[in-house]
Amino acid sequence: MTVIAPAIPSANATKARLEHVNALRGFALFGILAVNIWAFADPFYGTEATSRFYDHGLDRFIHLLTSTLLETKFYLLFSFLFGYSFTLQMASAERAGAAFVPRMLRRQVTLLVIGVLHGLLLFHGEILSIYALLGLVLLLGRHLKPRTAVVIASGLTLTACSLLIALGGLTMASGDVFDNLILNSNPALTAFHAGPLSTLAYHVEQLVPTQLFLWLIQGPSALAMFLFGYAAGRRLWLVEPYGFAAYEPLLLKIALPLGLSGALFYGLVAVVAPGGGLELLAFGVGELTAPLLAATYALLMLRWFRTPGGQRLSARLAPMGRMSLSNYILQSLILGLLFSGYGLRLMNELPSLIVVLLVALIFILQLWISAHWMRRHQYGPMEWLLRSATLLTWPNWRRAATPG
Repeated sequence: MTVIAPAIPSANATKARLEHVNALRGFALFGILAVNIWAFADPFYGTEATSRFYDHGLDRFIHLLTSTLLETKFYLLFSFLFGYSFTLQMASAERAGAAFVPRMLRRQVTLLVIGVLHGLLLFHGEILSIYALLGLVLLLGRHLKPRTAVVIASGLTLTACSLLIALGGLTMASGDVFDNLILNSNPALTAFHAGPLSTLAYHVEQLVPTQLFLWLIQGPSALAMFLFGYAAGRRLWLVEPYGFAAYEPLLLKIALPLGLSGALFYGLVAVVAPGGGLELLAFGVGELTAPLLAATYALLMLRWFRTPGGQRLSARLAPMGRMSLSNYILQSLILGLLFSGYGLRLMNELPSLIVVLLVALIFILQLWISAHWMRRHQYGPMEWLLRSATLLTWPNWRRAATPG
């Protein structure tokens, strides 16, 4: 295994790279919010049953759009950016002349603690703890050649998705289907309508089984995207001028139709025939093509960022991406206050269109909060905590006042 020293880009290259990386991260947070809100709004979201409240034509159309265009796409984009940022941490440690491994161990352990607390208190379907542990795997492979990382990531994706497809086929062949749930006995609905203690108890009870399930269906794909992001970071692919620019039209011609076809297959099955082996098979196909659609989103956004209007959009998204950990947790807090026993208890109470509108309103609110916060602070609250643990110091909390 060949050791490759991390490249240290110039200050201008680093600035250009960071703004677009942060803008992409802010964009990914929109997709994550648009998916996660249904875990709070619909008690049967992600199950084989359908709530009678969300079983009309418009509800199914919105579900189809969510399943096709959003589900399993934006956590992959976020995972890719996690792997890319890993190389930024490597370069930062080298510039500082600091040992990288102890830094990252402290960072990942702190992220794990934050993730577990987030899951216990706010959202048992959280992914931070998975990122924390998979980050240790990436740490072990920090000397991989970019080409080797891409080969491993591709093999991991193919293997994991093939297993899901095979398992779905076996389930279909055995005739094993899931029993429908009864609305009044749905544990999420019961807990979220009962009050704060019941909501807390539900998160605690569901954390371990939900995390095991997420490890099975998302863990391999997340690790694969970590490796793709790591390879991109080593090759400085997101530094302008982009190294992939010459291949961008060809990449889009391949990635868009294949990615959209697999996503549409999964989306249709998730709406028409949820539960059982067919959906599991379709999910495997969707996971196989999801990186292509996620890559399409990233390529299109990066192309947009190079236009005058896109530059303004990038500048608005970047503050949100700079404090992505804080914003991810803030999303769970807001959704908990709206839908669970911590607040208004609106699970299974709001029409689909209102839920979609809430996504837009929450995201706009987060954009405003992020811009306001980052004008006065160096880091988001959670980012400051993570940096403190990483560097074993107390970073400056506020920005220096600009002379008037």
